Amino acid sequence: MAMLNRRKLPLGKVLISLSAAGTLVGSYVADWNETHIHNPTWPPHAKFHNAQTMSMGAALSLTALYQLWKPGRSRESLDSAAVIAGLYGLTQLSAVLYPGTASVDPPREDNWPQLKYTLPSLGMVLLGYWTERHRITRERRRA
Repeated sequence: MAMLNRRKLPLGKVLISLSAAGTLVGSYVADWNETHIHNPTWPPHAKFHNAQTMSMGAALSLTALYQLWKPGRSRESLDSAAVIAGLYGLTQLSAVLYPGTASVDPPREDNWPQLKYTLPSLGMVLLGYWTERHRITRERRRA
């Protein structure tokens, strides 16, 4: 039986992709329920912004994945993919800077439960970016 010629998936791209996929799915898992979009106590305008946030997470994730995996390798595509993949998490962290914000609705304790997902996700983007940059640099030196 002939051996199949398999290309290894680049670890850096996989890490960034996992972060993007987590944002794509996670924003809907976290918000498509009675605590957010189906919350009867939320006014329609609050639900509008929640829906916008979920759609933005999906758009950023899909754009990052496209930039990362489109044909032709370039440093610019990697740079774009990493920045785009990290934007949702970075903007989520910035929410604490706005007056009157809280990470959860009462009566729950405002202890930023999002951090257990956001920080590892951003860490995957950083590690993935660093790994892929080094891989691209090594390939260029060999060429």
